This record gives sequence, structure tokens and C-alpha cells, in this order.
Amino acid sequence: MEQHIIPADQILPQKLHLLPLVDRPLFPGMVTPLIVTGEADVRTVHEALEGGNFIGLVLTRTEERTSVSPDGLYTVGTVARILRKINLPDGGLNIFVSTLKRFVVRKFLQEGPPIVAAVEYPEEIGEQTDEVKALTRALLGEMKQVLENNPLISEEIRLNMVNIDQPGRIADFITAVLNIKREEQQEILEIFDIRARMEKVLIYVKREQELLKIQQKIQKQINEKIEKSQREFFLREQLKAIKKELGVPVDAKSAEYQKFKEKMERLPLPDEVREVVEQELEKFSLMEPQSPEFTVIRNYLETILSLPWEDPPPEVVDIKKATRILDQDHYGLEDVKERILEFLAVRKIKQETKGSIICLVGPPGVGKTSIGKSIARALGRKFFRFSVGGMRDEAEIKGHRRTYIGAMPGKIIQGLKIVKTKNPVFMIDEIDKLGISFQGDPASALLEVLDPEQNVAFRDHYLDVPFDISKILFIATANTLDTIPRPLLDRMEVIRLSGYIEEEKIAIARRYLIPRSLEEHGLSKDAVKYTTPGLRAIIRGYAREAGVRNLEKAVDKIHRRVAKKLVMEELSQEELPVTITPENVETYLDKPLYPEEETKRIKKPGMALGLAWTPFGGDVLIIEAVATPGREGLSLTGQLGDVMKESATIAYTYVRSIAPRYGLPLEFFERHHIHLHVPAGATPKDGPSAGITMASALLSLVADRKLRPQLAMTGELSLTGNVLPIGGLKEKVIAAKRARVKEIIIPRSNEKDLEEIPEYIRKGITFHMVESMEEVIDLLFEEKLKRRRK
Repeated sequence: MEQHIIPADQILPQKLHLLPLVDRPLFPGMVTPLIVTGEADVRTVHEALEGGNFIGLVLTRTEERTSVSPDGLYTVGTVARILRKINLPDGGLNIFVSTLKRFVVRKFLQEGPPIVAAVEYPEEIGEQTDEVKALTRALLGEMKQVLENNPLISEEIRLNMVNIDQPGRIADFITAVLNIKREEQQEILEIFDIRARMEKVLIYVKREQELLKIQQKIQKQINEKIEKSQREFFLREQLKAIKKELGVPVDAKSAEYQKFKEKMERLPLPDEVREVVEQELEKFSLMEPQSPEFTVIRNYLETILSLPWEDPPPEVVDIKKATRILDQDHYGLEDVKERILEFLAVRKIKQETKGSIICLVGPPGVGKTSIGKSIARALGRKFFRFSVGGMRDEAEIKGHRRTYIGAMPGKIIQGLKIVKTKNPVFMIDEIDKLGISFQGDPASALLEVLDPEQNVAFRDHYLDVPFDISKILFIATANTLDTIPRPLLDRMEVIRLSGYIEEEKIAIARRYLIPRSLEEHGLSKDAVKYTTPGLRAIIRGYAREAGVRNLEKAVDKIHRRVAKKLVMEELSQEELPVTITPENVETYLDKPLYPEEETKRIKKPGMALGLAWTPFGGDVLIIEAVATPGREGLSLTGQLGDVMKESATIAYTYVRSIAPRYGLPLEFFERHHIHLHVPAGATPKDGPSAGITMASALLSLVADRKLRPQLAMTGELSLTGNVLPIGGLKEKVIAAKRARVKEIIIPRSNEKDLEEIPEYIRKGITFHMVESMEEVIDLLFEEKLKRRRK
């Protein structure tokens, strides 16, 4: 830019063609080139040249490079003389203009394109006052500091600023040089009072100084960091040289490399694994620590070299010790203990672990997990437990491939890394609750883990090398077998834990639950005493389930309340021990969950006691039938499954078919609508084993005779009256024992299952084996129903 003075004889036109400027306004007194590209702007320049070479330069109100109307222009601009025009190859123009003076648009004569306006040239005021002279000196002084600290401003611009002798032009020139917004420059262009203009520019110069100070501070900090990093680099290089002379590993990476290499040479790795580790070690040595893959390789090497590759010592199975440990840890479950001891005896004789997979099946709280721990203790092995309940991603079992961010090995390899031995006991909890999703099928992944033909060379996706997991003793736990995939179930030896009867729960509470709970709650061994009737009241009123979890919670609650009374001095040490009896149980446990009056008993015709199996153990169901006058039919309620609904229909049809044989009126069915209900209504139920129970309830209703009290039954009924075998007999008998049932009707085909139930559970119960419904009918009533002769 150059300063340019208007000749004294220069006459400025009162009508101007206006050229819109987008980037920033131009100030008077400068010579500068302009590139004109738009078709409308090129026409504006040509018409201006034809009308005397004068053109008006006006800033647009927005930065959009589109066609501009008069409303999109500021009304104060700069008149300029076109000194030279050069045609460009693309049709545009390069013009050199000399800016002369500010003008104000008074009226738009042509809205364009091109835009033509009538203008006037107001005079600037206040140029020769003392205040303006002082402001000029201050402005030049402040600007000098800006120019000294800003290397981007050329020497030519500095000389031009010094040579300007008009205060207004000095302010304009500085405004054009400063890096301020286009709107702020336009604001200064519109100020005709020189003093006010210089004060405004002085504010912007001060702001520029502050920005330069901040910039210098930042630059200084960056330079210091660079110098520090260069210094640290030289020091590190010196340290490397010193360590090399001393024979010490040069850096952390070298130390890790040496550690990995020594560990690899020490471990008995198979050839395939050793080759992979050597390749990864070579990559590790060549890779910079800042590389993202460096951490991936280091974690991989750390994992693979932390695994127990050495073969374990020969297994020593001491059956007597195992018997002692199982008896110490568990009361009852004699058949389960016997099965486990048989399993261990085979291992002792055969000295072969291949194919050793146990599945403990039973309701919650019966001790499945603790039995797994006891087996590990009996074998002298380490124990690792993980749950697969709700697992939906097969990578949880077989690991993630290393191509994924955050990849890690599966549960099997993680467990081996933790226990650091090749032959631990792994407990896989909740195997019946495996899920399936788009991420894969974990049950299918477990097939490889549990298959003795495949797990000798198990490949985790993360490791991607074979690892022998056949020496692991796998113990799975489940509440039910129904939801375990059949191929997976075939690979396991099933051991059932059926639950506990009342006497067993009392013994478990005395031997295990009460002493442990007293210690956990900070009470002495003699702080709370339990009478046998007191424990029986707790079990009957608060813990009737198959396991002992609710019993443990009840004992914990009693001890918490005793501890609270001691702390609040409602109870003194002299008043200990607290004795729990049936009379004060409710004081500590509130109202019973199972009031005595709700005990399931036969109270009227149409009621029958059935035995059911659930994932939470056996249960006693009371089936109710009611007849109402109306259209013939059968309604079923109680959330019955399809199989149970079919059993109810079979029972209804059968009872109707035999009614005449027992002298019962067939008209009863034609004149009544029968409603069959199986409480509790909120619990889903299914299965065929309630067939004879439903038929008995319907027969009781039609005969209007109450069934014998304390008689329960289970068995599938065929349409012709045959009683077919059922499953879960042990769980059902235990449930009957808990409910104090005295007689049970079972299918004769289940007689062999009855032999597997311990004698102490069967004691006090009379079992009736039947093959047909007619035999059942003979046992239902105090006085037998008489059959008519055919």
C-alpha cells in the first residue's frame, strides 16, 4: 500500500458506480490492486471507466459472495480513481486504484447491476487541535511497540507510516495494518471526527499489544519445552552409553525384553507356541514404546508367558481325607457324597483326568458351590469360580481376537493365569442360564472347553495357540437341566442335590450357620442359644424352601437385633445368652412368612394334594375344583402350561367316563360348569405329573366326598386310566416330608427311584405304588367308592 494525495484541482463526481467489497473496507490515501471476478462487478468497472475513471468502494454487510443489492451495502465508502486495468484470462479484471476520500450515499439511483448512487463528501473535522497532535504522538509510540514485536509487518509499511503527516490518514493507515474485524474497520471508516477516530484506533492498538504479549508468553513456553525435551534427549543418550558400558539394560523396554526372553527360555513351551512367542518378541524389540501396537504386544507376551505351561505333579487322591473333608463341610447329602467319592476313587485307580466333568444340579441354597470347594480341598487343588449366568458373548469363554481394541483372553485362560497351575478345579456356575445373541453362542463355545477330545488343544482367540486344558477338573452347577443344551449336557456327569428336610436343616443350622453368623456379627459363641423347637419354628415359618439360604438370613436377622439391643443397652451382658424359643421367634423375625393356618391340607370335597418339581426344589400343590350350575365345560386357571392343560383335559374326560361305573350321576357334568385352579396363581406351572391329582380332585367334587387328610400324590394319567412314571421323585418326597405328609401315591414304575432316597427321608411316610387310576381311587377316601359290576 502507498500513500496518495488528492491533487488540489481534483473534482470528485456526485454520482458513482459502486463496487462491493467483501473482505474489508479500503481507506483513503492508498494505492492498491483489486481482483474483480463477478460478471456484474466487471460491468461496473467498465461503466466507471467510461464515466471518468472514478468508482465507489463499499463494504457488504455480510461475507456472502453472492449478488448484492443496495440493502446489503454500508452507506459509507471510499471513492477511488482507477489507474490501470489488466484483463485476466478467465474474464475477470485486475485493476489498480488510488483511494481518495470518504463519501456517504445519499440516494441509490440504480439498483443494478451495476449499482449507481448519488453521494456527498463530508469534510473531516478537528485535524489541527493540540489534543489531536498529542493523540498522534501517542498512537505512533504505541504502534512502534507493535511493529517491533510483530515480525510479520514489513519494513516498507513502517516507513510509510512514519512519512504520513496527516493525523486522520495516520489513523486510517494503522487501521488498515491492524488485524481487526471487518466490521470494526468499517466503524472507523464511518468516523469523520479525527479525534474520535484516533481514540478508537488507540484502543485497538492497545488490544493488539496485549495479544502480542500473550503470543510471546506462549512462544516462550513452547521454546522452553523444546529446550527441555532436547536436553532430556541428550541426557538419555548419555545414560544409554553409560549403561551400555556397565552392561546394564539400556531402558525399560530392553529390561522387559530381557525378562520375557528369559521366561520364554525357562518355560517348556511347545514348538508352535515357542515360534509364535519368538516372532512377537522380535516385533517387540523393533517397536517404539510410543506406538499403539507396542502395548498390545507387551500384554500378549505377558499373558502367554504367565500361563502354567509346566505339567503338574501326579495327582494324589486320598479317599479317607476326602471323606473327612466332605463330612466336615456338609451335613446330610449322603448319596451326593457317595457319588463324589466314587468319582474320586475312579480317578485314583485310573490316574486319568480326561473327561472328568461334573454337573451339580439342585435348587438354590443347597450347597452346590461349597461342594465344589470341598472337592478342590479334598484333591489339594486350587479353586477358581466364574458364573456364565446371562452370558451372551462367546468371547467371554474363548477370548477376543487381538485385532479388537481392548482385547483380552476368555475366562478359562484368565483363570489359569490367576491360579498359576495346570490342574485346578474350575467351577462354572449357572450353566443353565446361558444366553445367546448376535455376538455368538457361549454354549457352543463351552462344548470345545468341556469336550475331552478337543480341550487337549484348546485355542483361545486371544492367544491363538493351542493350550492343554484337559487336566482341569470342571464342575458345573445348575438349577435345572431343561435349559442346558443337549450336546453340552451329554459331556457332563450329573449329580443331583435335592434339598434338605427339617431335621437336616436343624443340624446344618447348629453345626455351620449359627456359629458362623455369631462370629460375623461380633457376638460370642454363647450369646444366643437356639432350642430345637425354636429352630423348627424358624424353619416352618420363615424357611420352607429346599435350601438353607432363607434360614441363614433368618439367623443373621436374629443376631443383628441382638447386637442392636446390646449397643442400645436394652440388653445387658448379664442377660446373655438370649434363648430362641417358638414363643419369642416373632419378636426377632416379625410375622411368619408361612403362617401355620396356611398349611396345605384337605378341607372340603374338590381338593387334592399334588407333588411338583420346580427349579427351586420340590413343592406341594393343592389343586381345587369347584362346580357351578350352568353350561357343561371346564375352565382352568393358575398359569398352567400346555402340558398341564392337556393333563387337566385328560383327567376331566377320564372322570366323566368312569362316573357311571362308580354310581356317580352323569347329569352332574351336563348341568355344571367345572372350574379347576392350581394355586399360587402368580407362579407358572407345567408338566404331566399332576394328572392323577387333578383326576382325584374332580372325582372328589363329583362324589361330594373329602379326600383322606395328609395324602399326597404324583403321577401322569393316560386317557385309558394308566398311571405313568414321573421325574424328580426325590425332590417331591423331600417336599412332602417338609409339609408333614404321611402318605404318598406314586407310579409303580418309579419304585426303583424310591430306593435311591435315603431311609431317614422315607421314614414316617407310607408309599403306595399304583399302576392304574382305579388303584388310586381305592386309596382316596376313608370309605372306598364301590364299583358297579359290569
